Amino acid sequence: MAAEGGGSSVPDTDVAVLREIVTQNQVWPRMAAKYGVDNPVPPWKTSLDGLCDALDHCASDADVPDFRARRDEEDALSATLYSGLPYPESQLVSLAHSLVRRGVITEPELIQRLSAVRARLEG
Repeated sequence: MAAEGGGSSVPDTDVAVLREIVTQNQVWPRMAAKYGVDNPVPPWKTSLDGLCDALDHCASDADVPDFRARRDEEDALSATLYSGLPYPESQLVSLAHSLVRRGVITEPELIQRLSAVRARLEG
């Protein structure tokens, strides 16, 4: 299931919830304009950076991609499946895709977590 260490092939797993997110076009520039937010950096970017740092520290776990594998997959996915997304959305969705593909999180778990975040935002 896990990709080989230095490979840059595009993971072929279809992650329906991520495909749906892409079609919704809820990218930060559009959402910031809609809600009158001036900050060009999404508020979730620091959490994404922290998650990537944490993953780098537990990459000895067989299913967690190391920095190089994570970046290779991110580059491949951002150039193909998620080419319609700007950065850092492409980074976020590519990371989620990679973690689902590797079994670090299941798609139902991802859906539940996305629902919880949406509920907090809309509450």
